Amino acid sequence: MSNTIDFNVAFYFVPRAFRPAKPRSFGITEIRAPYYNTFGTRHLQDVFDVAGQWVDGIKWAGGSFALVPPEQVRAFSDIAHENDAYVSSGGWLETVLRYGGDAVDHYLAEAKGVGFDVIEISAGFIMLPTSGLERLVEKVVKAGLKAKPELSIQIGSGGDSGEAELAAETKKDTGDLVDRGRRALDAGASIIMIESEGITENVLEWNTSAAASIINGLGLQNVMFEAADGPVFEWYIKNYGNEVNLFVDHSQILQLEGLRQNIWGNTSTWGRVINPAPST
Repeated sequence: MSNTIDFNVAFYFVPRAFRPAKPRSFGITEIRAPYYNTFGTRHLQDVFDVAGQWVDGIKWAGGSFALVPPEQVRAFSDIAHENDAYVSSGGWLETVLRYGGDAVDHYLAEAKGVGFDVIEISAGFIMLPTSGLERLVEKVVKAGLKAKPELSIQIGSGGDSGEAELAAETKKDTGDLVDRGRRALDAGASIIMIESEGITENVLEWNTSAAASIINGLGLQNVMFEAADGPVFEWYIKNYGNEVNLFVDHSQILQLEGLRQNIWGNTSTWGRVINPAPST
């Protein structure tokens, strides 16, 4: 169970479950940039100084970057890149789409200018056909950026809608999500983000069968689950191991990584997260 990667951590003599060094292609941890919590570059630098080994990317949620001076957005990107982390937009392209193709082109150009690496294409609020999703993926890739479609089984997901509002909208078919995800990957998407609404958020009971169908249909490495709640990311690791890709709040990095490496846990995960290092 010992880790063969020479991470710079205290008490490294204690064995831990295998974690690859960055840049990682599995076991990715993406964290939220300023949104629910407002913070600046000094705070972000502190986060990377303390836990940068475990942060693979940062994501600006809900168009929050459009409320910040461009030099500040660029400064966030610079800090992330200096720490071998990528920068992703969150859902906002669906807002830009309402203003036509020229606005989308301008958006992608400015995204590159402020240092974004990944563009999320969220389909939670818009009635976007799969063919349209494919064309957007191709446009993003052609612009020299990585495309990350965000798919959901819940109509209206991706915002701050309440449980009753979402329940009134009903859910989508999981098989449809898997088909859309496959076609998006074939069109050049780097990874598929899975919204938590309808699975582990704003539901009376977790829809664990949906998560299983998505993983089995698209492959563990090809999906990232929104899991900004301790019991949720623990459930994913308990059921799918420490190689599952997760999006969490920046305040949860060490809690999540401690679980990934098997140095802590609760009654159901204590000492049970195992991953042998590959042979060299």
